[in-house]
Amino acid sequence: MKTHVKALVVGGGAVGNGIAYHLAKAGWDTMLVERDELTSGSTWHAAGLLPLFNMSYATTHIHKYSVDFYKGLEAETGLNAGFAVVGNLRMAQRAERMDEYMLYSSVAETAGVYHEFLTPAQIKERWPLVRTDDLVGALYHPQDGYINPADVTQAMAKGARQHGATIERKVQVDGYKWTGSEWIVSCTRMVDKGGNLVPSEETFEIRAEHVVTATGNHAQRTARLLGVKIPAIPVEHQFIVTEPDPMLVNYRKTNPEHPVLRDADAKWYVREERGGWILGPYEKGAPARFEYAVPDSFRADLFPLNLERIEAEYMSMLHRIPSSETVGLKDDFNGPICYTPDGNPLVGPVPGLRNMWIAEGFSFGITAAGGTGYYLAQLMTQGEAEIDMASLDPRRYGTWMTTEYAARKNEECYDHVFILHHPDEEREACRPLRTAPNYDRQIALGAQMGQVNGWERPNYYGPVDAPADFDHEARSFRRGAWWPYAVAEAEAIRSTAGIIDASAFTKHLLRGPGATEFLDHFTCNKLPSVGRINLTYALTDHGTTRTEYTIVRLAQNEYYLISAGAWTSYDADFLIKSAEDFMAAGGGHVDIHDITTQWGVFALAGPNSRAILAEIVKDAAPETVLSNKRFPWLSYRNIELGMCPVRAVRVAYTGELGWELHHPIEMGRYLWDLILKAGEKHGLKPVGARAQNWLRQEKSYRAFGNELGRDATPLEAALDRFVDLSKEFRGKQAMLDTGIRSKCCTLLIDGPSDTDPWGKEALLLDGVKVGRLTSGGYSVAFGKQIGMGYVRPDLAEVGTRLKVKMLRQEWDAVVVEDSPFDPTNARIRLDG
Repeated sequence: MKTHVKALVVGGGAVGNGIAYHLAKAGWDTMLVERDELTSGSTWHAAGLLPLFNMSYATTHIHKYSVDFYKGLEAETGLNAGFAVVGNLRMAQRAERMDEYMLYSSVAETAGVYHEFLTPAQIKERWPLVRTDDLVGALYHPQDGYINPADVTQAMAKGARQHGATIERKVQVDGYKWTGSEWIVSCTRMVDKGGNLVPSEETFEIRAEHVVTATGNHAQRTARLLGVKIPAIPVEHQFIVTEPDPMLVNYRKTNPEHPVLRDADAKWYVREERGGWILGPYEKGAPARFEYAVPDSFRADLFPLNLERIEAEYMSMLHRIPSSETVGLKDDFNGPICYTPDGNPLVGPVPGLRNMWIAEGFSFGITAAGGTGYYLAQLMTQGEAEIDMASLDPRRYGTWMTTEYAARKNEECYDHVFILHHPDEEREACRPLRTAPNYDRQIALGAQMGQVNGWERPNYYGPVDAPADFDHEARSFRRGAWWPYAVAEAEAIRSTAGIIDASAFTKHLLRGPGATEFLDHFTCNKLPSVGRINLTYALTDHGTTRTEYTIVRLAQNEYYLISAGAWTSYDADFLIKSAEDFMAAGGGHVDIHDITTQWGVFALAGPNSRAILAEIVKDAAPETVLSNKRFPWLSYRNIELGMCPVRAVRVAYTGELGWELHHPIEMGRYLWDLILKAGEKHGLKPVGARAQNWLRQEKSYRAFGNELGRDATPLEAALDRFVDLSKEFRGKQAMLDTGIRSKCCTLLIDGPSDTDPWGKEALLLDGVKVGRLTSGGYSVAFGKQIGMGYVRPDLAEVGTRLKVKMLRQEWDAVVVEDSPFDPTNARIRLDG
């Protein structure tokens, strides 16, 4: 048995074998260890469905790769993976569900996933056993279906061996130790004893340069061994198998197999199984299991079935497939399936650790196994994947996350599998949790909250006396009931003033004798002088955008770094590891602190913002303290507002005259009250994140996670003015070598009267896809829809006319100049 390898994969389910296959195929000396038998975890009782439907761009690519990959496994390995390409029919009982499918259609089109729309009559004609009189239509994927989980896992395992990988069963990992260059993995040989799997006396070590854990239901044990938090906890999932259905058996004598049927509004999937049906419901009340560990006695085991819990879903199946009403139950399954709080798996590097990777929390593990292996292998062997994997990155969750939070959110995620996935959806479980001191004040003003990285922040301000379910009922794939409130807020910032709570911003303090040298190479723009700020980007080694920073230079070797609120741990891990590498290479000492929770932020913006601050600023010369001479654009000053010390930064993400007011977070309520009182006579209005998102698009301000990410360089994002090519910086040559594959641009759109783009839509020229939107919304300045996105470089020129695909129709769009609103920044620079 090998004791030294390049990569060790821990976990022998479908995901682990998919990773081992692709690492071995990439040329890495790879070993996989499994504590029991291959497929003995959730893989063995999975239904094996391969749904292409997903609203995530990255996850759609992962699923598409898997479906295509599995179809070629038999030719490569000689093993039939059991892929039944029967198609997938996703039915809709209401028009709003079809709206969801039409939005999904845009995501699918950008990712190259083929799909069709069917009418109830077309469904009935092709599959007469399906009741269609109460349907409004369906989305159909003819190229997917279902697969045998055990067979596809064994096929990937054989393929991994063919590429040189070693697979060892009955090996339990008991510990991990990092030496600075490799991992020492402590292992125990497991043996069967009386039907139980128990440790033997044989222990040994495996040394690996890289380790990947794909431990499924055992993720909490893995987290303890690594000393980290992994919010992957299983939830019970039931499915039942019926006896043969005589009408189905008769139908199949002259017809092919039914597609996998999904009645999303009834919260279930159904597929054929040996002349009968498999029903898989996603009911409310399914409990999380193994919150701390999987019992040693639990192997390929199941939980007792709870038929009462799935009664509504079972009755719905009888309604949708009337022939199943007289058919008895043949078998049942109730097993653990891992979830995460947002439903996306955790794929990527472990925060704080070197060369340690995880692939945990797969609720659709069979669907994702092949694609996860492919893209994770790219991350590990090449440094980056060809798609931006940030939405799956384990570092999207911070250390504030607890077991209780993960368990309850995972239960919510399970019963939300088939809900309407509105782009403006906000889920309610475990909230509020992280709140700024003025939270109650905002609620009293009608704030309808969203959450970012656990922080509560206003999305918009609705009616003060709104019912508790107002926001839930306001959601829509079109212009929801929240839309006019966001319009009024955006108009207020353009005409008078608005205040936005941006306390969720990530904030780091970076200082020390090596701070300037480190930061100069770490970011691509010139560093600001003391008292000034700039916008800059940290690049990956591939030259793509890893993080966007606003840098405030406090002193010669002291910097205040501001980045996106959703990515605190993601940014911190990259920043700290990069600084450690810098110091290890002989650079001066760099001290880094995450001070996100120490500073609150209010963004005050609009033509009247200076007048409002003038009411409350305390200064020896209050008449000039906010003037361009003493406080120019793109600078910071320490000022006093009433009794609150404020680090004021003269920028505005909305493109208006304005300041970000960074303040000691414990003074947030005091400062909020002070500003609102001062702003009463100046037309000040509290403003939420949705209006801000629209306004920043009018200024063509790129957003991290939308326009900015690890699949595009700053030059492709058309941010040349923030790249200083006269200096050396991380990723510079790779950025230049990459060239311009596509280009970011802003478009004004003549769209439908009741719908705005969400930033998921395809961009077309003569009916052919030439790009995609990454942001979308409504422009109060232009009175029409607006969007940002990427197109072929030759199409990014001002005046280019394209089409945007919305509601299955093509709508006129034109590329406009960057910052179509106030392109000279005259309003931002306004003196007073």
